[in-house]
Amino acid sequence: MPERVFLARHGQTTWNLEHRLQGQLDSPLTDDGVAQAESMARRLVGSGIGTVCSSPLGRALRTARIIAESLGAAVVEVPELAELDHGELAGMTWEEVDEQYPTAREERADNRWGWAFPGGESYAQARARARKALSTCGWASDGIPLLVSHEMIGRMLRAELRGLDPSGALALRHPPGVIFEIERGAERVL
Repeated sequence: MPERVFLARHGQTTWNLEHRLQGQLDSPLTDDGVAQAESMARRLVGSGIGTVCSSPLGRALRTARIIAESLGAAVVEVPELAELDHGELAGMTWEEVDEQYPTAREERADNRWGWAFPGGESYAQARARARKALSTCGWASDGIPLLVSHEMIGRMLRAELRGLDPSGALALRHPPGVIFEIERGAERVL
């Protein structure tokens, strides 16, 4: 696992604006999402990043490529950086979920860590995937790695790097356009 790493979430997407659960489905970056990626690239100039490890999902990959091009860095796709699998709920709004899966929200509230999206995965399952992604990025990186991923898997990445328990992991947020620098367990916003 790398001692120092930068984490970024993909830029805003059309489904973010529609409040749809994306999971491992995809929607394109908005103009604001592209601007967020360009802004992150400017803030990362001179940071020592040689490799951008990216989720293979289009929204993250496009963000990663914008940043990497600006930095002259290589992009490496890391499947384990993909968002939590939202299974049958992917593409839905929470209102649609409430109509089609009336007990899902209550079940999720009772056990957010262990609850798996129907046909998908849980945070507990994704934590192991985050650990593997960090190892892969550590080995694949030339210089300090930047990981471009998503809100939910990003929580697990930060929890691994900071040694947080499930409660601490679930309390984390990562808005689009925000970059975290984590070094030896200490985190700061760049």
